[in-house]
Amino acid sequence: MKLLLTNIKELLQVRENCPEKLSGAEMKELPTLKNAWVYLSQGVIEDYGTMDKLKEFQDFKTIDCTGKIVLPTWCDSHTHLVYAGNREQEFVDRINGLSYQEIADNGGGIVNSAKKLQQTSEEELYRQSAIRLEEIMRLGTGAIEIKSGYGLTVDAEMKMLRVAKKLAKEYPIDIKTTFLGAHAIPTEYKDNKDGYLDLLCNEMMPKVAEEKLAEYVDVFCEKGYFSVADMERVLEEGKKYNLIPKVHVNQFNSIGGIASAVKYNALSVDHLEVMTDEDIDALQNSDTMPVALPSCSYFLSIPYTPGRKMIDAGLPLALATDYNPGSTPSGNMNFVVATACIKMRLTPEEAINAATINGAYAMGLSHSHGSITKGKAANLIITKEIPSYGYLPYAFGSNLIDSVIINGSEVQ
Repeated sequence: MKLLLTNIKELLQVRENCPEKLSGAEMKELPTLKNAWVYLSQGVIEDYGTMDKLKEFQDFKTIDCTGKIVLPTWCDSHTHLVYAGNREQEFVDRINGLSYQEIADNGGGIVNSAKKLQQTSEEELYRQSAIRLEEIMRLGTGAIEIKSGYGLTVDAEMKMLRVAKKLAKEYPIDIKTTFLGAHAIPTEYKDNKDGYLDLLCNEMMPKVAEEKLAEYVDVFCEKGYFSVADMERVLEEGKKYNLIPKVHVNQFNSIGGIASAVKYNALSVDHLEVMTDEDIDALQNSDTMPVALPSCSYFLSIPYTPGRKMIDAGLPLALATDYNPGSTPSGNMNFVVATACIKMRLTPEEAINAATINGAYAMGLSHSHGSITKGKAANLIITKEIPSYGYLPYAFGSNLIDSVIINGSEVQ
């Protein structure tokens, strides 16, 4: 299909030669074209410009975007979208005063989700996950990473990743998959963490690699879960299978995981609600993308990633949802962008950059996603008629999306 979007009030994130990522002061810059057009053909952005220089094309459908803003779709680099059921009772438990850790200690949390997933058929797991995926596509997400980690057995972890791969095959959205067997310690290994790590390294990971079910490997590096030494063991094993690290770290405590992740050339370090000056120093001049998950902080009432401090220190920053049943039961990137502005003091320009270009980088998609660049995927959000792009985070409770285009086709 060929689409010509015309009379665009403002075309955001226009970059002829788009950098892989943006850091520090670069994140304040958001190049745009006013009164613009963009032409999409064969699933990619073929050309764009201002209306006074509109070119002639043939055999296309026109979409009039008068009064509307067009921008690249969101790149959500951290989700657990494939899961079974929900954990609404734990939500009530937290309201009644139990902490995240207390719920986990009582058999809730990740282990609770794992039990549900183990009992759910692959077909039913796919059905539930597909509903979530369709919803987030309509909300403007055009590329997503999906982790395992709610299986915690060989068969269940494989089931999760097979479902994610099937979603990637059946839907036009780009999906990256991550093996997160080291998400929690299963109940049967409660007093034998090393035994579970043996299972993970010697049986799970080889099977995941053999079936080519993941590109990345992740570890929940946190007190009460997996230590820095545990993380290093898993990442070292991942090297054998060319699994690139993406690490959960610094959600509740700073225990040295960031410096170690950088040493292992992690593509991203995610959560970062607790950051020391040493953690910021460790990220300086590295290729590792810090990823903030503000809707997780909102839902759990924990501190927000100090995004303002990190950007002012010259670091890059990406934004993602952490979509999962326990700590962020939402895949709405629009809310994430707004919350980053409201609670983390990012400017609208910084938040949009963090959710597009830098989000693409955090899942290895810089070459194809995150900006209006010729040859990149034809993935676009068309807003409703709004006064400016600053209105997107300002009117945080409104659905301001008119339509979404992924790979050159309108999402229904």
